[in-house]
Amino acid sequence: MLNVINRLAIVLVFLGIALPAWSEGHHMSVSRKQGSFADVKEAVEMAITGRGLVINNVSHIGDMLARTGKDVGGAKQIYLAGEALEFCSASISRNMMAADADNIVFCPYIIAVYVVPEKPGEVRVAYRKTQLVGSQESQRSLEAVNKLLLEIVEEAVQ
Repeated sequence: MLNVINRLAIVLVFLGIALPAWSEGHHMSVSRKQGSFADVKEAVEMAITGRGLVINNVSHIGDMLARTGKDVGGAKQIYLAGEALEFCSASISRNMMAADADNIVFCPYIIAVYVVPEKPGEVRVAYRKTQLVGSQESQRSLEAVNKLLLEIVEEAVQ
């Protein structure tokens, strides 16, 4: 099945047809924007905080990998810059966990902003999609998380 999807994606690209988000995989969404890392990261931060949400933590993943590369035998530079912003929504998270207490694993929400060496002028903004699991109520609440993440990323990369 995956081979069929990959072939379809190649045909669509060849024909110049835009690929939907599923081409990235059901587990994540990756958007791209030309510009500087700092500008795109700031746009993501503003899209988050503009909704009254608080960024709890910023993980400096690119710096950590660069710093520890020699220690673990990794010479290849993976990111020119790479950070993950963690945040939550009290109302969406409460609904999600009220529907199913096990949904705690989907919180906090994380949006990564990064640049790879092969494309230094392209900033990627990505997030994990929550799996729609459990009851219908649980699935609806998890879809609200996906919708929030999509809206934030779309605002940041427009």
